[in-house]
Amino acid sequence: MAHTSFADRPLKKLVLFDVDGTLSLARQPASPEIIDILQRLRKRLVIGFVGGSDLVKISEQLAVQGRPVTDDFDYVFAENGLTAYKLGKPLESQSFIKHLGEDRYKKIVNFVLHYIADLDIPIKRGTFIEFRNGMMNISPIGRNASIQERLDFEAYDKIHGIRKAFVAILQSHFANYGLTFAIGGQISFDVFPNGWDKTYSLRHVEDEGFEEIHFFGDKTYKGGNDYEIFSDPRTIGHAVTSPADTARIVTELFLS
Repeated sequence: MAHTSFADRPLKKLVLFDVDGTLSLARQPASPEIIDILQRLRKRLVIGFVGGSDLVKISEQLAVQGRPVTDDFDYVFAENGLTAYKLGKPLESQSFIKHLGEDRYKKIVNFVLHYIADLDIPIKRGTFIEFRNGMMNISPIGRNASIQERLDFEAYDKIHGIRKAFVAILQSHFANYGLTFAIGGQISFDVFPNGWDKTYSLRHVEDEGFEEIHFFGDKTYKGGNDYEIFSDPRTIGHAVTSPADTARIVTELFLS
């Protein structure tokens, strides 16, 4: 049996969603269609999201009419679940900096900034490293890029493999740091301790007794930031290509 806090749901199942590319386009608000599907779905089963970004950024994409995003999802997992909420109440959190240590963190930052300084790509903007509670986010072009610049870099990266090469060098140089490097979104990749990928969020739900845990994501290939949770034996994984694809599959599986 699922936990009594979800006794009002007819289906004792949990459905978790990636955010960028799954519920919304990267860093853009979710469509009214997606919001409607999520609201209908929540009446039938338990829903949550697992995003790599911090809660402020995800809220900009998923909050409805100014309500806290924690009101509209049963589980809120920002930064892969390092920042977590259940039914609007915070769960235990973790810190990347405490785990890694200031000296090691500084060595990575120095290496990354030198590498980006020497990187020959069409444009560079700002915020090349973003420190989050549970990870580092590294962007060769910089997170201040406009939506069009993001799209242009994503297309450029598919041809030239900028992020893939960057990750390979970091994996080699910091091989003894116990870190995972995962490419996600359009312009960046995440760095976090081994095991702190999106499967980290599952430790918050494993005692609830769900009959099934479904996960929807678009970066489900090896090296993508949805891969680990998508392929985890505790979940039923669904690879999607867009929010519209998510809407279609969710409707077919749970709402038709």
